Amino acid sequence: MSDTQSLIENRPPSVATLFLERVAATPAAEAYRYPVPGATADAPDEWHSYSWGEAGERVFAIAAGLTALGVRPEERVAVASGTRVDWILCDFGVLCSGAATTTIYPSTNTEETAYILADSDSRVLIAEDAAQLAKAREKRSELPHLSHVVVIEQADAVAEPGDPEGWVLSLDELIRRGTAHLEEHPDSVKDTVEALRSDQLATLIYTSGTTGKPKGVRLPHDCWSYMAKAIAQTGLVGPEDVQYLWLPLAHVFGKVLTSGQIEVGHVTAVDGRIDKIIENLPVVQPTYMAAVPRIFEKVYNGVAAKAKAGGAAKYKIFQWAAGVAREYGKVTQDNYRRTGTASAPAGLKAKHAVADRLVYAKLREAFGGNLRACVSGSAALAPDIGYFFSGAGIHILEGYGLTESSAASFVNPGEAYRTGTVGKPLPGTEVRIADDGEILLRGPGIMQGYHGLPEKTAEVLEDDGWFHTGDIGELSDDGYLRITDRKKDLIKTSGGKYIAPAEVEGQFKAVCPYVSNILVHGADRNFCTALIALDEPSLRDWAQEQETLKDKPYEEIIASDEVRELIDGYVEQLNSGLQRWQTIKKFRILPRDLDVEHGELTPSLKVKRPVVEREFKHLIDEMYEGTRAA
Repeated sequence: MSDTQSLIENRPPSVATLFLERVAATPAAEAYRYPVPGATADAPDEWHSYSWGEAGERVFAIAAGLTALGVRPEERVAVASGTRVDWILCDFGVLCSGAATTTIYPSTNTEETAYILADSDSRVLIAEDAAQLAKAREKRSELPHLSHVVVIEQADAVAEPGDPEGWVLSLDELIRRGTAHLEEHPDSVKDTVEALRSDQLATLIYTSGTTGKPKGVRLPHDCWSYMAKAIAQTGLVGPEDVQYLWLPLAHVFGKVLTSGQIEVGHVTAVDGRIDKIIENLPVVQPTYMAAVPRIFEKVYNGVAAKAKAGGAAKYKIFQWAAGVAREYGKVTQDNYRRTGTASAPAGLKAKHAVADRLVYAKLREAFGGNLRACVSGSAALAPDIGYFFSGAGIHILEGYGLTESSAASFVNPGEAYRTGTVGKPLPGTEVRIADDGEILLRGPGIMQGYHGLPEKTAEVLEDDGWFHTGDIGELSDDGYLRITDRKKDLIKTSGGKYIAPAEVEGQFKAVCPYVSNILVHGADRNFCTALIALDEPSLRDWAQEQETLKDKPYEEIIASDEVRELIDGYVEQLNSGLQRWQTIKKFRILPRDLDVEHGELTPSLKVKRPVVEREFKHLIDEMYEGTRAA
C-alpha cells in the first residue's frame, strides 16, 4: 500500500476529529483572517485574525452551547448566512456537538427557506441577521421543530411580541452558555467528538437545482474526512499558502475548501462580499483562490472592454496580447505534456515578454501579485479564456464534482494541468464512462443519498456504489477527464445532429467581451438560435464612446440597432469557427441580465434553462416563427 493510500484509508472517522487535531498541532499559528468595517463609511476595512487555538475556543463554546440548548447527535442545525468567518466556526461547532449542518443560502426566499428547515427537521437556525431571522419568524407556525434562532449579528438578535421565550438569542449569548457548560463539563465536546462514527450525518446540502423542489444531499463525516486527506495528497496546497475564500459556504464547492484547510493548516482569508473582491485581492495577496467560471469571464470581459474604451490603439494591443497569451498557453501546456517542461519557441517567448510588460503583469498585480493558481469549478470554463489566463501567468486549474460527490472528485494536477479538462480523479475516487457517455463515480466522497427520498436516490446511486452524475464526458488514455455536456442538455436537431450547447456558449463568451450569459436552443428544430444577456457595466462603457448612445438610458442602449450590430459581429465571428449545424442563425438580446432574484440563476450562478425559456418564450417563438418543430 502506498503512503497516499495509507493516509487516506486510515483517515479519522470525522472531520471534527481533524479539527481537534489541527488545533492541538498548531494552536498559535494563524488560521483565519476576516474583515472588520472601518470606523467611518470611507475608512478601509481592518483585517483581524484568529489563531487555531482561538478558533478552537470559539468552536468548542458553540458546540457546548448547542448541547446546552438540547441539540443531540445527528439532529440538524441550519446556517443561513453569507460567507464569513462566523459561518465556518459555527459549522465546526455544529459538527463538534455531534449534530449536522443544514446549509441555506442567504438569498433563498422565505418559502424555500421554510421548506428546507421543515424537510430537514432543523432544531436550531443560526441566522446571519434580522433579514434571515424574519424568514423563520414569518413561518414559525409551520416549523414546530425549530426551537431556537441564534443570530450572528448581536444587534439583530431582538425578540418580538409573540416569540416564545428564549426563541431568539445572539451568537454571543450562545457562546456564553457554552462556556458555562464547559466549566461544568470540561471534556464534553472532546468526548462527543471521540464518539462520532464515520457514517454519521455531518452535512445536509440542498441542491439549488434547475427544476422542482431542492433535494437534501446527505454527506456523512467520512465524506469530509476523506476530502481533507485527498486534497492534501494532491500537493496543490501547503501550510505556507494563503487562501482567499469568498465562495458561498452554503454551496458544496465553498464547503469543501474548509475541510482541506484544516488538514493542511494554511491561512484562509474569509469575506463573501462579491463587490469587495477587486478591493480585497491586493490586501489579502492570496497564493491560491477558488472561483466559478463567471468570475474569470467577468475579469476577462472587463479588461477587454477597458482596453476598447481606451481607443483603437490600446484595444489593438490588448487583442494582440490576448492572442499571444492563448498561443503561449497552448504551446507550453502541450510541451509540458510531451516533455515535462513548459517551454516555448524563441520567437513566441520574445512576443510573450513584450506582452507581459504591457498587459499580463498589470493583470497579475490586480490579483494581488502572489497568485500561484486558481481552482475553477461548478461549471465549464471556456477554453479560450482558460488559455488566455494560462498565458498571462494566472494558472486556472479546472476541477469537477457535484454536491452528491462532496464537490472535489477531479482536479488538474498543478504544473501538468490541461485547459479544457477537469484533470484527474482525487486519490481514492474511481471513474468510468458508461456506454452512453455518462460519467459514473465511486468512492468515499459519494453521498449516502437524498434525504427522505429513497426512490430519487435509487435513480442515481447503484447498489455497488456507482453514482450516475448526469454529465457526459471523455477520459484520455492518461486519465484526464473532459466534460462535454449535461446528459439532459444535449440538443438533437431535427436533422439528427447532436449539439452540446455549453461548448458553443463557451466559445461565444471567449470572443464577445460584452456577454454575460448565452443560451443556445435548437432541440428538434432545423437550426440553432440564442438568447444573449449582456453585461451592463461593460455595455455602458462602450455606449459612452458612441455618439448616438452617449448618456442614453440603459433600456434604450440595450434595444438599439447599434448594439444589435455590435453583437451580430461577434455572432458571425463565432459561426466562422463552428460546424454548419452548430451555427447560430438567429439571436435575441435580452432586455436585462439574468440574475438570482428572478430565479434564472442558481446561487452558484448556474443558468436555470427551463426558467429562462419560460420567461422569454415569446422571443424563442419569434425566432422560429414560420418553421415547424420535428
